[in-house]
Amino acid sequence: MRILAVESSAKTASVAIVENNNLISEFFLNTGLTHSETLMPMITSALDCVGFSCEDIDLYAVTNGPGSFTGVRIGVSAVKGMALSSNKKCVGVSTLEAMAYNLFGNDCTACCVMDARREQVYTAMFSIKNDKVIRLTEDSAMKISQLGNLLANYSNTVFFIGDGAQLCYNKLKLTNPKIRLAAENIRYQRAYGAAVAAIDKDYINSNDLGINYLRLPQAERELKKAEHDKNYLGE
Repeated sequence: MRILAVESSAKTASVAIVENNNLISEFFLNTGLTHSETLMPMITSALDCVGFSCEDIDLYAVTNGPGSFTGVRIGVSAVKGMALSSNKKCVGVSTLEAMAYNLFGNDCTACCVMDARREQVYTAMFSIKNDKVIRLTEDSAMKISQLGNLLANYSNTVFFIGDGAQLCYNKLKLTNPKIRLAAENIRYQRAYGAAVAAIDKDYINSNDLGINYLRLPQAERELKKAEHDKNYLGE
């Protein structure tokens, strides 16, 4: 099976093609350029380098949240368009779950974290053992201080991975000697993880591919707060 996966949930962006569980093409950028500029050229290059077209892809995968609202929408829209045009199935993969596969092959516990701003993170825990990634907690949004309390329950070494890894490590390293920081070359979100995670999931039509934000976009949160304040004040 040939899987083309896309990851654009944060600052980094990547595209990967996996054939029969083997990574055969991958492009990764961490330049700060907008994904609307870089993603489609990366997809084209990833296909061209192995001599494939969209018709040669059997399944499309994408990290569909949590993450940047704009970034996730761009990635999901790209995959929905390619899957629809080539009449192929697709899969949405948790961004946090995809990250855990960066540690694939190691026996360890992964704390996948994305910076959600304002001292908060998107996070989930995974066990990587015997060439398997096992979910320990559901995706959630929480304060870094709450994450510190959660990690205190783990007696073994925990590796931070994701674009929020450095932030959490700096905040919590003095209170928890069991935490470690994943090496920078495997720290960030990658499309490869989405491709591998997609293999065992249910395949869906492009029209059914949704987004998991975990929380409302800032504009909607502010609107709800304004409405709450208005009702509370009786205006």
